[in-house]
Amino acid sequence: MLKDMIALTKPGIIRLNAFAAFGGFWVASKWEIDWLLLLYMLIGSSLTMASACVINNYWDRDLDARMERTKNRPLPQGRLSPSVALAFGVALGIAGLAVLFFLVNPLVGWLGVLGWFVYVVIYTFWLKRTSVWNTSVGGISGAMPPVIGYCAVEGQVDAGAWILFALLFLWQPPHFWSLAIRRVEEYRAAGFTMLPVVKGIKRTKLQMIPYTLLLIPAGILLFAFGYVGYIFLVVSVVFGAVWFIQTVQGLKAEDTEKWARTNFLLSVNYLMIIFLAMIIDTDGIF
Repeated sequence: MLKDMIALTKPGIIRLNAFAAFGGFWVASKWEIDWLLLLYMLIGSSLTMASACVINNYWDRDLDARMERTKNRPLPQGRLSPSVALAFGVALGIAGLAVLFFLVNPLVGWLGVLGWFVYVVIYTFWLKRTSVWNTSVGGISGAMPPVIGYCAVEGQVDAGAWILFALLFLWQPPHFWSLAIRRVEEYRAAGFTMLPVVKGIKRTKLQMIPYTLLLIPAGILLFAFGYVGYIFLVVSVVFGAVWFIQTVQGLKAEDTEKWARTNFLLSVNYLMIIFLAMIIDTDGIF
């Protein structure tokens, strides 16, 4: 049972977002780290994200049963009861937001509320089944972790917070659309209104291009405002350009499955590499 409850929290997503939150915290701290504050921020944000993921699993359990990728999750398989999952998700949310509000700062608590609300209410309950805007609008919640990390230190939403928000917001749609292209028939059968299901794969490939292109100036802005140095600048521009070029090549790709798989892997590695460079090169050390 414990293993299934952990699976409901989508640990892979939590790890990726916790790393982004850590990066935002580090950028704001400029190597002068309040380790206890960092710990509270990571615990609070991770619990809040886990809550949103559990409730997402609870709400989508009927559609998840129709997809090959998700049919073996605990709820579709009946290994956990829906009421237990819902109670677990609510408890995680209360605990996570309490930590953010009372042990970090109220601004971070409200950012946690915003991220949770967008993911659970707007994305999961509403747009995921009704609109192709689900991924783009849902990106607001996915962009919260680095902002939460940053604002845990700064206590305000300034240029640094907005640029970090832009990086994660722009990253998410092409990342998820490359997965959706690979699983388009599964999403269609399940009834999710994903962009490639409704508008087609070619339209989805076209729509991925501006997002990957805009990531390049977003990285440059982080350098221009003095938050990072030349190492980050070079890494973000080079890897952003590689991802952008590979995305454009999708328009002429003969093997869409292979192209989408490569694009998805590029997106994951892009995020990990630029945030690692951001942490190493915070405040223009190099």
